[in-house]
Amino acid sequence: MARPIARWGAILAFGALWWWAVLRLALVPDAGPLEGAVAAGGWGLSLLPVHCVAKARAVGAVEPRRWVEAWRAGRTRRPPATKASPHRRSDAGSGPW
Repeated sequence: MARPIARWGAILAFGALWWWAVLRLALVPDAGPLEGAVAAGGWGLSLLPVHCVAKARAVGAVEPRRWVEAWRAGRTRRPPATKASPHRRSDAGSGPW
């Protein structure tokens, strides 16, 4: 029970600090770089995705071990080289006619 209360307390404190910085920037002529940094930092945090989930709990997430196995398998099995047409020699002529 203490964790949710502490989390909400921190959220409210940081929110109040951000609003203080924004209002001070807007209303006080001598607002400085500290208020600007706090306001810009809070705005930057708002750009983060809201629905972030730990990879272990994400639906459809692939285990890191599967990626390693696929990487190692790709390194040991080389696909065959392509069989592209050979380049024409400059003295071979322009074709059948």
